[in-house]
Amino acid sequence: MSTIDPTWLPWHRPTSYDERPCVRDDRTALTYREFGQRVEAVAEQFAGLGVSAGSVVAVMLPNRVELLVSIMAAWRLGAAATPVNPTFTATEAGHQIGDSGATLVVSSTSDPGGAGNAGVPVLAVDDLARTPAGTLPELTTPISDLALLVYTSGSTGKPKGVMLDHGNVGAMIASMGEAIGVTAEDHCLLVLPLFHVNAICVSFLTPLSVGAQLTVLQRFHPVEFVRAIEEFRPTFFSAVPTIYSHLVALPAEVQPDVSSVRFAICGAAPAPPELFAAVEKRFGFPMVEGYGLSEGTCASTCNPVDGLRKPGTVGPAMPGQLVAVMAPDGTLLPNGERGEVVIKGDNVMRGYLNRPEATAETLGDGWLHTGDVGILDDDGYLRIVDRIKDMIIRGGENIYPKEIENVLHSDPSVLEAAVVGGAHPVYGEVPIAFVAPEPGATIDTDALLARCREDLTKIKVPVAVHVLESLPKNPVGKIDKPGLRTRLAATAGKGA
Repeated sequence: MSTIDPTWLPWHRPTSYDERPCVRDDRTALTYREFGQRVEAVAEQFAGLGVSAGSVVAVMLPNRVELLVSIMAAWRLGAAATPVNPTFTATEAGHQIGDSGATLVVSSTSDPGGAGNAGVPVLAVDDLARTPAGTLPELTTPISDLALLVYTSGSTGKPKGVMLDHGNVGAMIASMGEAIGVTAEDHCLLVLPLFHVNAICVSFLTPLSVGAQLTVLQRFHPVEFVRAIEEFRPTFFSAVPTIYSHLVALPAEVQPDVSSVRFAICGAAPAPPELFAAVEKRFGFPMVEGYGLSEGTCASTCNPVDGLRKPGTVGPAMPGQLVAVMAPDGTLLPNGERGEVVIKGDNVMRGYLNRPEATAETLGDGWLHTGDVGILDDDGYLRIVDRIKDMIIRGGENIYPKEIENVLHSDPSVLEAAVVGGAHPVYGEVPIAFVAPEPGATIDTDALLARCREDLTKIKVPVAVHVLESLPKNPVGKIDKPGLRTRLAATAGKGA
């Protein structure tokens, strides 16, 4: 099969969708027909600026409807889109725009940081066309055509471009749609940044594939978020653990009507089981944890919305995917044994752009190597133990930070926790904890260490606990452990 006829692309949508609500933000609300017209108009405009099949369009916008229109307009021409974090510095944006080979940048301004450095023409969002002239020919979409270039967060060096073709995107939409049971009656509230594949695939494309609707929020603020739930009555949303922590921490007098929400998805970073219990107790809707990578077009496992949910796990493999645990020698391990999580499926990326060695390292044996350590139980539910690269080796003993973080999270005064390895002259590395308090709470580090001594063997107890107002995050909301390690190294360098 060399082509697809996907319903999430406006030029392939069923006519029955035409007058249904499609997408809205705080400026614009469009039906499926109106959204399709905007896509056609912008695609014509892109074509006039030199975009054609095989081109790449960089979209450097905050969350808004025009970001979605621009991605679709690139696809309408057989081009790919690379979403760029709009808060990037000129250096960061310039790397992505240049590395991706973008021929056009869509931005909030006519002179965004990074575009000029890369010598690429810029189209300001306010200048996007709205009315099509009907000049574009009909299009079929080969599944091998590049759809998205999503850049990794760069925690291990310069960000790499993950190449996702239309076959990958289609496989992800089908897998996600079946896993969470999205229908035309659903309504997604999108709050995650749209430069990340989670927001694009889970919140945008999956609902569009069935004629559901989408409301786009530009940013997250706890009170504004629950007010948006009351106003727009969404049936689901996807968020990261930090967002749920802030929602649970809302003052007791904030009692929003969230009865429209039938479930919420949590992903992108590990969440302690206590957080799931707190969300369900306070708001009444189930929270399902999923797991995946940009290299797998977003998600590969998820606890079921209707069915057995196992706190502390990220659920079983999603439809159409294989998830296994592999030993260092490449053999697959039986249930209950710890090893690297590996994935197979049509959702697995084509590779890294212009990085054949990195591609071979990640995909060379036919499996997507995640770099995560996990265990599958007898029901096929996956528990993530830690990142291989986050593992602390203390005097030859392997220590997995997540185990320590779970204990820290069990203290009611702790909102966020992260454990990293600090240099030690005898043991090589020792665990050091960083914690941030719940709003209005004070963390007693002595009590926290006493809790760790009760629940952990001696070598796993942090040698120090640093209390910060909040823990640093990378652009997709994950705690920035490389940044914490850098902070530790700088402190050690000053002799502190």
